[in-house]
Amino acid sequence: MQIEGSAAIVVGGASGLGEATVRRLHAEGALVTIADVNVEKGEALAAELGLQFAACDVRDESQVQAAVERAAATTGGLRVAICCAGTGWAQKVAGSKGPHPLMPFETIISINLIGTFNALRFAATAMIANEPLSDGERGVCVNTASIAAYDGQIGQIAYAASKGGVVAITLPAARDLAQYGIRVNTIAPGLFDTPLLAALPEVAREKLGAGVPYPQRLGQPAEYAQLACHIVENRMLNGETIRLDGALRMPPR
Repeated sequence: MQIEGSAAIVVGGASGLGEATVRRLHAEGALVTIADVNVEKGEALAAELGLQFAACDVRDESQVQAAVERAAATTGGLRVAICCAGTGWAQKVAGSKGPHPLMPFETIISINLIGTFNALRFAATAMIANEPLSDGERGVCVNTASIAAYDGQIGQIAYAASKGGVVAITLPAARDLAQYGIRVNTIAPGLFDTPLLAALPEVAREKLGAGVPYPQRLGQPAEYAQLACHIVENRMLNGETIRLDGALRMPPR
């Protein structure tokens, strides 16, 4: 898929990995729609880059559908959909205070997994309506998991479950959509320098980065964006989850 001139949507595109991806796609000539629940940040980024913004809570299917339809209204139809929306929660499955409450578990699943599924299903539906390109390709979807899908740590039961679900839907989604020339892949980042870690003291951030075999630092959002764009452009990448973690394997805690 050629990025230049293609319509794209980045769900969760107002900050962190999503913002970096928006900037990369825009720099390479894509016609990007930013979709995010954070209206203030989303509108500010859209104004800075001259892009369109759609307010979007991924848990609300009508909002996701509206954001996708807005992106798909661009000339040529929606060709690239990247979902970076997600959040975390830390709590053990059970302990001295009793069992893990259901509500935060449901919330994390709702945002990280169901939200990703919402973005995927509506984006794919829009892409099916596209005219196929010379090689038969109609679109590319890239989702975001985490190495917690494989290396879930103590207290990450909800987060690991949600990201494991994103990994699990990748291959069947790619198989479902193969007949339409739509590819589906997932990136599983390790420790990245995103707003989620920005609240930590610098000493703690450096310690986390030092635990990565190589390079011994936190990942940069621009490196996620670089891989996302490569996936878009490489036709043989399909149905795959790629770890982006500097060879890190997370310990139990």
